Amino acid sequence: MLNRSPRTVTGPTDHVVVVGAGLAGLSAALRLAGAGREVTVVEREAVPGGRAGLIEDAGFRFDTGPTVLTMPDLIRDAFASVGEDLEDWLELMPVEPLYRAFYPDGSQLDVHSDVDAMADEIERVISPGEAAGYRRYVDFVSQLYRYEMRDFIDRNIDSPLDLISENFARLVAIGGFRKLTPKVRQYLSDPRTERLFSFQAMYAGLSPQDALAIYAVIAYMDSVAGVYFPKGGMHALPRAMAAAAEKHGVKFRWSTEVTRVETEGARAVAVHTADGERIAADVVVLNPDLPVAYRELLGREPWSVRRLTYSPSCFLLLAGSSATYSQTAHHNIHFGRSWDKVFRELIDERRLMTDPSILVTNPTYSDPSLAPEGKQSYYVLFPTPNLDADIDWREMGPRYRDEVVRTLEERGYVGFGEGIEVEHVTTPADWAALGLERGAPFAAAHSFLQTGPFRPSNLWGDNVVFTGSGTQPGVGVPMVLVSGRLAAERITGRDPSYAPTYLR
Repeated sequence: MLNRSPRTVTGPTDHVVVVGAGLAGLSAALRLAGAGREVTVVEREAVPGGRAGLIEDAGFRFDTGPTVLTMPDLIRDAFASVGEDLEDWLELMPVEPLYRAFYPDGSQLDVHSDVDAMADEIERVISPGEAAGYRRYVDFVSQLYRYEMRDFIDRNIDSPLDLISENFARLVAIGGFRKLTPKVRQYLSDPRTERLFSFQAMYAGLSPQDALAIYAVIAYMDSVAGVYFPKGGMHALPRAMAAAAEKHGVKFRWSTEVTRVETEGARAVAVHTADGERIAADVVVLNPDLPVAYRELLGREPWSVRRLTYSPSCFLLLAGSSATYSQTAHHNIHFGRSWDKVFRELIDERRLMTDPSILVTNPTYSDPSLAPEGKQSYYVLFPTPNLDADIDWREMGPRYRDEVVRTLEERGYVGFGEGIEVEHVTTPADWAALGLERGAPFAAAHSFLQTGPFRPSNLWGDNVVFTGSGTQPGVGVPMVLVSGRLAAERITGRDPSYAPTYLR
């Protein structure tokens, strides 16, 4: 293996300004505070979280972003960087089942992180042979995780040469650089299990037919390592991270919008706010969506950013409801009859799904306190094309909302529309207004040439560091938490004795 030390910022690093209190910005702030830096976080909203935001309405508390919390040791590691214990700040409740999958033939599968329980479920619903294939698939994705995490996800990468390692050879040997669908079919022959353990490619902005098999590592994080839900909802995570950071000296400037980064050549020297304030900085960490941060804060748009293609977007309906459904679990995936067609329509043809596969989350299943007594909250996500598609969401939004409700009622949520008491809708145009390039909450797609060293670097010039899903390692709560630590290490360097629990 080539022994290359990743690049770090140059010059003084005593005072760091972090722009944005999303999960990645908070992860970076905690680690920088733990390393003795003076840290100021400037956030345009009144609360932390970024995409992991919160809407409170008529006694309902809605998470606006991630619904799945996986790899809790990554969170534990962030708190440990300032000497805090995760359990003192968050109550994490295991979600069981992790998912409930519904299929158009009327069958359903409950997904369990316990391999024996999941194998029993597959044997009961499908066959003993499919259960045996599932066990082999778990072995494969567990190998992927071991080989990928340390050398490809959990480190700063400056060059493709940095990938050369024993683990790279191991990934090649086990087929990690083959396409995902044929690799999954080596182990799983039933279309139901194939869909269940390859739909995660959507998070990477690709169809399972186009994604590399290395992205099956998302299935490991999602379905093998377990799923958790914080008491108080997902927004409890950024609230806890911000509180711990503040306890350890991080200063927060809420409801303060940064309008530009002042530079002298390739060096950032300050950030400017909308109310005319200049905040001097030795280093600037940018948590806004990377293309937007480049264009609006740095006044630049390098080729590495202009060339990017983006993941599909989504239409999100948050509903406070009087309706209760006995068939649902916390997370529910409803697959349509079509599978390949879904991805072709969303990605290639850039049009709305004609036979949707959808996610319905029922947070009050796990935490009834998120709604008034006797009420339920629902988080309904329909994948859509991003804003590269020719869709006028001002005109389409209300009509598609009705289509979403109609589809839900067809899929078993009888009376869903009548039960709605409070609702909030987010379209791709709304995501763009919130600062997400192309209205794509899942950022730039993880094609081969937009992954690892080919994804936009998290270091620009002498002392500007990016963090979040638009840079390395990529999209998803685990990845953005890692990106916060990688951003901090661009400033502090990595302690050679550092050995987090998730890598041991």
